[in-house]
Amino acid sequence: MKRDKIIYWTTTGLLAAGMVMSSVMYLGKSEEMVTNFTSIGYPVFMLGIIGVAKLLGGIALVAPAPERLKEWAYAGFTFVFIGAAWTHIATGTPWIA
Repeated sequence: MKRDKIIYWTTTGLLAAGMVMSSVMYLGKSEEMVTNFTSIGYPVFMLGIIGVAKLLGGIALVAPAPERLKEWAYAGFTFVFIGAAWTHIATGTPWIA
């Protein structure tokens, strides 16, 4: 049981940290992020929407929140990951900056 909790919190913490760090990049709207987003055909305002969603989802995963909220955060991240993969495949852009 203790091993399972350690695995759960390690993976959850890493996912939450990655999403929060990613949201900082999105919300910062650096010139490189804006250029990359416009090159694949997304409007710049999507940076703010996705950035806020990632930030709130990352916080929801580690905060003492209802289980339903955590489920929605995981579902939202799944949609973001699938959408990102689909976008990179469809546009032929690299996966890593």
